[in-house]
Parts: sequence; C-alpha cells; structure tokens
Amino acid sequence: MSIYINASSRVLVQGMTGREGRKHTQRMIMSGTRIVGGVTPGKSGESVLFEEDPVPVFGSVTEAVDATHADVSVVFVPPKFAKAAVLEAVEAGIGLCVVITEGIPVRDAVEFHAAARDSGTRIIGPNCPGLISPGKSNVGIIPAHISGPGRIGLVSKSGTLTYQMMYELRDHGFSTAVGIGGDPVIGTRHIDVLQAFEEDPDTDLIVMIGEIGGDAEERAAAYIADHITKPVIGYVAGFTAPAGKTMGHAGAIITGSAGTAQAKKKALEAAGVMVGETPSLTAALAREAIAELRHARA
Repeated sequence: MSIYINASSRVLVQGMTGREGRKHTQRMIMSGTRIVGGVTPGKSGESVLFEEDPVPVFGSVTEAVDATHADVSVVFVPPKFAKAAVLEAVEAGIGLCVVITEGIPVRDAVEFHAAARDSGTRIIGPNCPGLISPGKSNVGIIPAHISGPGRIGLVSKSGTLTYQMMYELRDHGFSTAVGIGGDPVIGTRHIDVLQAFEEDPDTDLIVMIGEIGGDAEERAAAYIADHITKPVIGYVAGFTAPAGKTMGHAGAIITGSAGTAQAKKKALEAAGVMVGETPSLTAALAREAIAELRHARA
C-alpha cells in the first residue's frame, strides 16, 4: 500500500503547458505516474507530446475530470493565479490537490484551504515538493531516482531535506514520502500524515522532519504520544538559527525560546521520538530502529 496516491491515481497537471509544468510532467511520466491530462485556460483541445504520447489539454478542471475521471491534480501555476486554480480543482471534486507553487499570498491560501475543508479535498502544500510512492506514483518535483520502494514513511516540511533523507535511506526505501511545505498556512499537517502512516500496513517506521518556527512539531509530539504506535525518528532543521530571524520558509521564524530546534527536540523526545541533530545522524537512528524491528520479528 501507500498513502494518498498509488499506481491507479489519475493525475491532472494544472499549468502543464508552461515551462515548469512541461518539465515536471515529463519527469512524473518517466517515473510511472499516470498523467491523464493537463489544464490551461484557453487551450482546450490542444495536446502536449511526452515520450511520443500526446497528453490532452483541457480548458478547465471540470472539463478534464469529466473526460478523464482524474482524482488528483498538481498545480504548477504562477502565484497570482494559484488561488483560482486550486479553487477550480476543489469545485471540480478533485480528491487530492498538490500545490507546488511558491510565493502564494497567505490570504489566498487561507481562502482555498477553507474551501477545501468544506468540500473534502485534501491539499498538500503550498510551496511543497509534493509526494512520491516509489514505483507507483510521483506527484510533484521529488526526483524519482534517489530511492526505491520500501517500508519507511517520510513526512517533511523541507523539500531539500526530503531529498536528502530519501537518499540517505535509499538502501531501505520508502512506502511514501510527503513534503508538506513550510508556509505558515498549509493544507496537510505532520499530524495528518502521521495518522495515515500509522494506519498503513506497509509502513513500519516513520521519519518526521520539521524546522524552527511555529508549534507544529510540538503538536505532532503530543499526537505521537497519544496515537502513534510505530517507531518515529525525528529531525528539526535549524539548530544554529539565530532567534528572531526568518530562515528560508515563511513559517520558519523563532521568538525567544518558542519555536527553537532545541524546544522541538525536547518535546519530541518526551513523546518517545529519537531525534538526530543532523540528517545523517537521523538516518543512522532510522537504520538502528529498522534493525531492532527486524530482530524483534526474527
């Protein structure tokens, strides 16, 4: 199994005819994703050739869903048009909308997240790398070649650290890796993904990557303590970040002792999570936990 996507997922690419949309559609197709169409207003009836196979372009998400029965969309649309694109996906009944776009105004994100909650559409992002179930489907910009299928579940705020952790643990592989994004307002939280991995019979171990700022990791720690029975390995980016300075993601700002990497590490460890202070040390902890699981089953 996998979470959120699988080999049967029918994926639309909103903004497929743009430069980034074309580039990443090609990558997704090459990694086995079932791309059933693209959406660009005003270009209904056109097609784009990928690996000698034409992918149809539709003028709206509703038109595309009616024609293809798509259940997933991925958004490669400039920030000023992103709200309309996501709302269109929500109104068309798309079950999962993965928003790659960076720089979406917070007010716009709040509006489309509210609409998604009311309709039942799950949003991942914005400002995220997407998600991948290696060998099954890859929706977003995560490189498919860095790791294969396995039994580790990964949830991460950081795109770059998603890639690094997948590469560090490539010898074990992943059931699904989900990059949730680091903006102040996101659709899918650590807690949502932790719950999904807990319920997934093909995920044995969870790796959770957070970063400074906010209290998402502290809330995840409380959830882990009460609801997660599988081993969780954690990493918090930003142990050397200066207080009061925004670092990278819009949500990565700390004030005093609130939101620091040390505070988050303390909360996670109190919930039974082993926390590494570098990505490589975190991967080593994951390998040790996997070995312990195997020994317990022997």
